[in-house]
This record gives sequence, structure tokens and C-alpha cells, in this order.
Amino acid sequence: VQLQASGGGLVQAGDSLRLSCASSGRAFSSYTMGWFRQAPGKEREFVARISRGTGTTYYADSVKGRFFISRDNANNTVDLQMNSLKPEDTALYLCAAAQYGLGSKKLDYNYWGQGTQVTVSS
Repeated sequence: VQLQASGGGLVQAGDSLRLSCASSGRAFSSYTMGWFRQAPGKEREFVARISRGTGTTYYADSVKGRFFISRDNANNTVDLQMNSLKPEDTALYLCAAAQYGLGSKKLDYNYWGQGTQVTVSS
């Protein structure tokens, strides 16, 4: 499985961005898909995930109500709509795929993309 994230950029606080992650692998619908982010000097942190099967979504408290994750199993993509962006959202955003497990831990994710940079200016 190869993952390619896109859609990042430089925006101002309050703006919106939509990130997209395309998967080249088979059986995309069988993976729980997640978005993580990593700011310079900080650990990689969970942002959002959408489960295989039911498509149930989960969000980090820091983005709840502002970010929305969705998937298109027909086109093997998972998107992250980011609204009301804040400077503290600045990070490299990575998508990941979990073949097994709930996807509640970073270790659940077997495959990672290279990421797309999001920079939010104040």
C-alpha cells in the first residue's frame, strides 16, 4: 500500500484547507484510515481516523468540531477537511492505513504516507 497526501499549504488563521490522501493498494475499504500530524520538535500525534466497515469517525479533542474526516472507497481516498485553522495546527500532516486493529494507536498503522505541510499564520 502506498499513500500520497496532498493539499497542504500556507494559510491564515481562520482559513480552511482540505487534505487528501490517495491509496494505491487493494482492498482500501478494509483499512482503517487515519490522519496524524507532527510539528517540529514534537511527537507525532493523532488527529482523526475513520474506521473500516462502518466508517465511524474519531477526532483528537484539539480538532473536534473543526476538522472532518471522510473516505471514498470507490476512489481509494481519504480526506481531511480542516476549518477555522489555528497557528497551533501548523505541522506536517500524514495519512496512514491500519490493516488490523482499531486504529486507536500509532502502532496499529502499517502504512504511512510522506505527508503534506500545513502552515497557519497568525
